[in-house]
Amino acid sequence: MIRELTENDFDDAISVICNSFMTVAEEFNITKENAPAFTAFATDKSKLRTWMFEQHRPMYGYFNNGKMAGYYNLMINENECELGSLSVLPEYRHKGIGRKLLEDSLSKASGFGCTIMKLSIVEENKILRKWYEDQGFIHTGTEKYDFFPFTCGYLEKNL
Repeated sequence: MIRELTENDFDDAISVICNSFMTVAEEFNITKENAPAFTAFATDKSKLRTWMFEQHRPMYGYFNNGKMAGYYNLMINENECELGSLSVLPEYRHKGIGRKLLEDSLSKASGFGCTIMKLSIVEENKILRKWYEDQGFIHTGTEKYDFFPFTCGYLEKNL
């Protein structure tokens, strides 16, 4: 079941996001020292409060037997939406949950009047890039930032 989250869900959402992104950090040697702003290290209640109450991002969780196993949020900018922090706990991966969350995000974005969904990934994560491309996303470019030891890849999909 996917449902919209409230502030009462923040602890579970933080756990899902950080634990999910930690596998990416480990795979690509991203550490708190070389990338303190990376999602696995920088997601806390303050960040979620900013997303929810200042940026007005709706947040959603996937629940399996009452336990949050997946998460995403949407940054809505007029006709564009940005998919944020789509994540699935490692023990729940390869069961179609990520696809369900992505499909839900596309449906919600369309319902908010968005015509384009954008997202960013660790460009070096070729498996994730292919997964998004298999879902109809088009790779639109890359950017290398001094504060990250990886390249950011950008993808988008027309809704």
